[in-house]
Amino acid sequence: MNEGVKMSSTNTIGKTTAVVILNWNGEALLEQFLPAVIAHTPPEQAEIVVADNGSDDGSVGMLGRKFPSVRLIALDRNYGFAEGYNRAIARVEADFVVLLNSDVEVTPGWLDEPLRMMDEDERTAGVQPRIRSFRDRRRFEYAGAAGGWIDRYGYPFCRGRVLGVVEEDGGQYDRPADIFWASGACMIVRRAACVDAGGLDARFFAHQEEIDLCWRLGARGYRFRYAPGSVVYHVGGATLGRESPHKTFLNFRNNLLMIYKNMPDRELGRVMRLRFWLDGLAMLRFLLTGQFACANAILRARREYGRMKPSYRSVRRENLALTVVDPVPGMLQKSMLLSFYLKGKDTFAKLLS
Repeated sequence: MNEGVKMSSTNTIGKTTAVVILNWNGEALLEQFLPAVIAHTPPEQAEIVVADNGSDDGSVGMLGRKFPSVRLIALDRNYGFAEGYNRAIARVEADFVVLLNSDVEVTPGWLDEPLRMMDEDERTAGVQPRIRSFRDRRRFEYAGAAGGWIDRYGYPFCRGRVLGVVEEDGGQYDRPADIFWASGACMIVRRAACVDAGGLDARFFAHQEEIDLCWRLGARGYRFRYAPGSVVYHVGGATLGRESPHKTFLNFRNNLLMIYKNMPDRELGRVMRLRFWLDGLAMLRFLLTGQFACANAILRARREYGRMKPSYRSVRRENLALTVVDPVPGMLQKSMLLSFYLKGKDTFAKLLS
């Protein structure tokens, strides 16, 4: 038994589950996707909760009129993804909590395999289903696909998605697997483990907070798993249109903070030195393609990381002190970027070869 996880002597079967949908001005999405969640989530299996992040678009009133069976948690303002979910999780009493985006279509039996996996092993802190694209249902979806990995320099990618290359689902990920991170678009987490680890980092606001949580829990001896028999369809939007400068800022800043919080001492200095140059190359790419606001967003992200870093020193000490697994499974021990751009390895299978 791994010493990093204190196991209970009681069986987990029979524990309660809450499906929590975080909403902010998503009235149309709730109207479109809530009916399937209700239809495919028996009340004896899970409670359905919408946590509203201070919407002003009529979401709350619509929920009361059209979905009276759904429990509403009304937050007083927009706390972002991370703190919004932290506050919602604090107000549900379920043993397992499903973090479900409002733009996800679930399918019959979608919770069966994930909950069975949680029941089978108390070391399993979270499970992610097979996430396909709502717009192209044959393909995986960018934000999660068949489960997340990262490379040794902190860059996330997925089984089924490497950078902007998203694979068609041809059965190549039909077996359950351990993964490094589960997507916040749809992830089932063990509430006690999540709370004990400090929850999602509220200072991230949004983007990569679920990867950071999975890294912390993985280092402490927990597992994250992929459940291929559970299928959901995510609208998303990460592959559409030009990059949002604000999204670019959050992704780069939060990624650097995540590395600083969790990377072992022997790796941190070398990784951060290389990241300085890699981030510079990313800025240059944006400049050459005329995306000046995104280039500036990377510069601002690095400045903000430097400003915030001192406040994370005690967090880093705690995380390293509680680490019992190093490296965490699902970390590629080479550069994903170099493999992709220099060697043409644009799929998960090729990266592992």
